[in-house]
Amino acid sequence: MDPTEVLGNLGKKYSPDILRSAHEPKSAQELSDELDIPVTTSYRRVEALNELGLLEDDEDDREFGETGQSQTLYQRNVSEIVIRFEEEDVEIESKERDVTEQPLSSVWEDLSRGIGGDD
Repeated sequence: MDPTEVLGNLGKKYSPDILRSAHEPKSAQELSDELDIPVTTSYRRVEALNELGLLEDDEDDREFGETGQSQTLYQRNVSEIVIRFEEEDVEIESKERDVTEQPLSSVWEDLSRGIGGDD
């Protein structure tokens, strides 16, 4: 990640709000509606954050909007960004978001079956 590019994009209005809100998959339109951001700005910010690797898009995970068009869903790819200002350099370190293989609802179902199940 280019530190200057990351800092520049994080400093743009709405980018931090989009990252905060994208803890679960959402389309650029949903982010626009939820955060009261102009839709064109939402798409630009989402695309820039996606290119930096701070948001991930799941081409297989799409939803259909009101017009019936397929919409890509985006989710925050990082849980933490650390910026270090060294004497001659700026360093950016990101911590990837923890991803579980199994959705929480599925884990709960498995646990529920184990408690009082047919043992």
